[in-house]
Amino acid sequence: MTARAPYQYVVLRCVPRTDREEFLNVGVVLYCEEAGFLGASCHLDETRLSGFAPELDLVTLERTVENIAAVCRGDASAGEVAERPLGVRFGYLKAPRSTVVQPGPVHGGVTGDPVAELTALMGRFVR
Repeated sequence: MTARAPYQYVVLRCVPRTDREEFLNVGVVLYCEEAGFLGASCHLDETRLSGFAPELDLVTLERTVENIAAVCRGDASAGEVAERPLGVRFGYLKAPRSTVVQPGPVHGGVTGDPVAELTALMGRFVR
């Protein structure tokens, strides 16, 4: 893609205890309608997460972020939502669905390369 197109993204947050309102960023979901792109990238730093929340079930957290990536890919293992149009899937992912993994606010920008933009956002907010 060479033309610049608008996109929206959310940063995925690990929120092990909602009552404390503390979180660590663990991923980004980016949606670019004009490019027909919906993608997620996640990074779980187990050392950091264990220090942040020793009681956190890392296996469940990993399954949750894998499911988010499956929804983006349209993988049937993610259930009916994975069969929906990209915009509907992004709407599903940007809405709170879990007490442990929550999307932050929706932000936007323009890009000529959604994949490169997703990588850049991961570098800025997660890694």
